[in-house]
Amino acid sequence: MHEMERLPGFNVANFLEKRQLLIAVNCIAALSIFFFGYDQGMMGGVNNAKDYIDLMGFGHVDPVTEEPIITDSLLQGGIVSVYYLGTLFGCLGGGWVGDKIGRIKTIALGSVWAIIGASLQCSAQNHNWMICARAVNGIGTGILNAIVPVWATETAEHTSRGQFIAIEFTLNIFGVVVAYWLEFGLSFIDNGNSPIRWRFPIAFQIIPLLFLLGAVWFFPESPRWLVKAGRVEEAQFILHRLRGTTGEDRERADLELHDIKNIVALESRESKKNSYLHMLFGIGSGELHTGRRVQLVIWLQIIQEWVGIAGVTIYAPTIFRIAGFDTYKSQWISGLNNIFYMFSTLICVFTLDRIGRRWTLYWGAVGQGVAMFLAGAFSKLGQDATANGDVAKANSYGAAAASFVFIFTSVFGATWLTVPWLYPAEIFPLQVRAKGNAWGVFGWSIGNGWLTLLCPVMFQNIGSTTLHIFGACNFIAIPIVWAFYPESNQRTLEEIDLLFAAPTPWVWDAEAMFKRLKEEQPDLVLAAKRGEHVVDPETGILVHPTVSKPEEANAESEEAAPP
Repeated sequence: MHEMERLPGFNVANFLEKRQLLIAVNCIAALSIFFFGYDQGMMGGVNNAKDYIDLMGFGHVDPVTEEPIITDSLLQGGIVSVYYLGTLFGCLGGGWVGDKIGRIKTIALGSVWAIIGASLQCSAQNHNWMICARAVNGIGTGILNAIVPVWATETAEHTSRGQFIAIEFTLNIFGVVVAYWLEFGLSFIDNGNSPIRWRFPIAFQIIPLLFLLGAVWFFPESPRWLVKAGRVEEAQFILHRLRGTTGEDRERADLELHDIKNIVALESRESKKNSYLHMLFGIGSGELHTGRRVQLVIWLQIIQEWVGIAGVTIYAPTIFRIAGFDTYKSQWISGLNNIFYMFSTLICVFTLDRIGRRWTLYWGAVGQGVAMFLAGAFSKLGQDATANGDVAKANSYGAAAASFVFIFTSVFGATWLTVPWLYPAEIFPLQVRAKGNAWGVFGWSIGNGWLTLLCPVMFQNIGSTTLHIFGACNFIAIPIVWAFYPESNQRTLEEIDLLFAAPTPWVWDAEAMFKRLKEEQPDLVLAAKRGEHVVDPETGILVHPTVSKPEEANAESEEAAPP
């Protein structure tokens, strides 16, 4: 096979290699993740802008207290949640398009779509316009969320994927922080009555999207997609630049290319089994049990929202007002809370690959559940003290409630923020990774959309009891994770296939089957360590590797590779 010397045109892969190139790729991915965080955090401040409330027609601002009075909480929640309807369709489309035209072009497509959506939002003149604009923007976000993590994981090595994802989500929360403080500063213009208070923050998200759209063309395509498209020489060059061009690094890159070519050859014979419908119901997946994996990632994302983060992120000012703070104080406390949130994500960078995914979710659920119950209790006490005219007690209880919201977001940032996004990238077979990740975004869209629609109604009708519901969901999550979610930490893609070979969904059966297969056929796991396949995607049946020599493997893969 002819070896390419450089990529055509200007491409950073021609100048950077190994860790430098990986960092560059993750910086571009981080632009998308930053936009995602900014877009989520933005609506918290927009919902408090007087001009926005009046224009959308779901309430008014009290002229004395300057607090928003919501008269149509369903409309307010609907405007927020329709965005997630857009992401639901965008993620499924993004997964499909990403496999057709490549990761780079799909990222560009998502950027353009999101730019159009942001432009429509910041120029909205009524709630119908805003609802349509939010849906359009959601489609763009869904496309980016489905394909950017796939691009990043397909270029990164499996030993560093957890750390890279955790670092990216620090930037995700940095986007939330920027959104809150930008809107807080703009609230002082014209006493917060100016349209710029909500139109400018919405327009601001166009800036990182323009950078992403302009820069992504100069970055390397996913080697896996290139092999699928028949551009093997280009894939080999990019893998050499990513893994190293000399010695063992080069040999490792060649083995990885060989593995990818084998997968593509098998994919061409079983592509009919890779549709979203086949994946959802596990049709034709055999012992791969793809349907089980789809259900796991969908429900993990839904649970992630119901532990309380969707309510805290968007309705934090409302929570602090319930706790007894005035509008001004609740706004800056919300911004401060998000700064703590951002720094807490750095904890995950150091712990996620050490204690594993399951224990990260366990201690997170306990900490979050306790914090939510106490935040709800102190909010209720603060409200009662305010009603009784006891200002000193009200302030004390309000400060306690705010402290436990701070603790909740910090624990969430260190645990539940990252794992539900990392898990889909780890547990799906390579041939359906883009679509598998899209199912994760699908679950996130359902969880977020459902909850942001209900949140204003819940806060309006049951107030601080809403936080008790979130607290209960955290403790319900613990046995669910314990029973259904096997540990993926420090296991290769091939070992994950062995882990899901058990006929039942229970974790103990999965671990027992994994242990038995290791004992009965130790070469299976050794093959996985070498980068060879242990599951035949053609039939979904565990197979004993028949190729032992790299020379023979390369010869076979040359024949199997697409022309």
